[in-house]
Amino acid sequence: MTDFLDATRTSYDKVAVSYEELLRDHLATNAADRAVLGMFAEYTTGQVADVGCGPGRITAHLASLGLDAFGVDLSPGMVEVARERHRGLRFEVGSMTGLDLPDGALGGVVAWYSVIHVPPELHPEVFAGFFRVLAPGGHLLLAFQAGDERRHITEGYGHQVDLVAYRLPPERIAAQVVDAGFELRTTVVRAPEPPNEKVQQAYLIARKPG
Repeated sequence: MTDFLDATRTSYDKVAVSYEELLRDHLATNAADRAVLGMFAEYTTGQVADVGCGPGRITAHLASLGLDAFGVDLSPGMVEVARERHRGLRFEVGSMTGLDLPDGALGGVVAWYSVIHVPPELHPEVFAGFFRVLAPGGHLLLAFQAGDERRHITEGYGHQVDLVAYRLPPERIAAQVVDAGFELRTTVVRAPEPPNEKVQQAYLIARKPG
């Protein structure tokens, strides 16, 4: 089961520089993404982990909204790019399948299009990990492509890669988050924005009771 971690790490190491250049200004043109991140920031206090942070663009945006944000990513290449691009912020190598963080340490967890690379049968375990590291009253934000499909990606960002990405049913993800102990606050499904998006996009914000 760790094979997917190795393949994901290797692929994102390979594309890290190109990925950062391509998506660097993406938030500036996506009002829906900014709105959801702003809502999460309004709900959240305390330290926030951006899990699967890539080159750090979401981490940096969260920091610009006043949050004490840091990034965690499976790919050392992505972490290197994030540290170079966002020198005032902290970035660490780590996996959402085994977060090396104390219980109840965080006010917020963001997984922005990062659970899509985790096999769906492992999602309950991942969400339980997010619940563990959040303090009571802390918030979780997930973003993902809506659907129910496994995709094998062999080319991306100008490189040959070996990535599996899952489009996920929002109702199933919501049910699993509730099963992990969270209370749902917001679920949003929006239409795709051409030319880059092909399917609906989903966002989910949930709260750890307390």
